[in-house]
Amino acid sequence: MQSRRGKHVRSEIADLSVRVSSEEPIRARAGGWRLARRARILITNLMVLLAFLVLWEIGADLYRSPFIPAPSDVWRAAVSLALHGDVNDRTLWAHTAQSLMRVLAGFAAAVVTGVPLGLLMGLYPGVYRGSRSLVEPLRFIPPLAWIPIAMVTLTGFTRYAFIIWLGAFFPIFVATLVGVPRIETLHTDVARVHGASRGWILRKVVIPSILPDILGGMRVGLGVGWMCIVAAEMIGGDMIGLGKLIIKYAELMRMAEIVVGMILIGLCGLVMNEILLLVEKRLFRWRWQVQL
Repeated sequence: MQSRRGKHVRSEIADLSVRVSSEEPIRARAGGWRLARRARILITNLMVLLAFLVLWEIGADLYRSPFIPAPSDVWRAAVSLALHGDVNDRTLWAHTAQSLMRVLAGFAAAVVTGVPLGLLMGLYPGVYRGSRSLVEPLRFIPPLAWIPIAMVTLTGFTRYAFIIWLGAFFPIFVATLVGVPRIETLHTDVARVHGASRGWILRKVVIPSILPDILGGMRVGLGVGWMCIVAAEMIGGDMIGLGKLIIKYAELMRMAEIVVGMILIGLCGLVMNEILLLVEKRLFRWRWQVQL
């Protein structure tokens, strides 16, 4: 009996080792496919960017307008700003750091306020219905319309954060609000049957279920926040920031420096968006991606 059982165990171990050894080439091929796919995407993006720059250079050379700088002019302006600073001796890195701090502060405030308020009104629809006459009109007022009030009532860093908060708040709030009703009631019912408290259901069921919606709203809010940076820095008294850099050189009609500020805003937004995408992919590997 023992010898028969030993033979059975040895045969199972042999089968398992065969399966593992047969799966290793499949994993290796899958890893190679992923690496090749990433390399193909990178090469495609570089080719598209290069083609755009070439067409831009040719178009600027043919048009020959002082108001349409070529990529070479923009590059020279960027190097000069980075090494020697602007008309107020502020370097490009100082402008970028200040704008990044202001956007992060306004965006963080939008997340801290938008997510809890969206959760509250999503879990208690009566609160939303009772305050809809106030919330919905405010949602459609552009952040630029608040500039005169911000200039009169706020000072310093709070002016920048307030305008950026206005731009980022409502995308995050609405994404959280509409995500709550999409939660499967089966999950909450099962938790209640097993005696789970409201706090446990909120932490373990509700918040994980709406996290994809919240992160989607955060990406939209981040984009709006960066779009508001020029308006936010326009009302501030400090002569530093990418938005202030654009405004200063707009007054001097120096387009190359303006484009440098625009490109840096786009690059900062791109990096922050990619960070959010990495977090999303890390947290939600279970999500299916539909392809046609």
